[in-house]
Amino acid sequence: MLTLKIISPAKIIFNGTVDRVLVPGEKGDFEILVNHAPIISTLVAGKVVYTINASQLQLDILGGFVEVQKNEVNLCVEI
Repeated sequence: MLTLKIISPAKIIFNGTVDRVLVPGEKGDFEILVNHAPIISTLVAGKVVYTINASQLQLDILGGFVEVQKNEVNLCVEI
């Protein structure tokens, strides 16, 4: 499981465990799974899709950045 925290300048949008996260990177969408290598990347306008127990949730964003470290995924986004 991954711990996902999605925050915007105004509020915390999501904080919980997920199975996977798909984010819109500058060179295309990329997926974050359990034991992903540490990374910091900018995000562009698009959809963040995260899966919880086979249910997909999505969030439209205008941009932001993602940090992944030790199965913790932190997204700071503008919505």
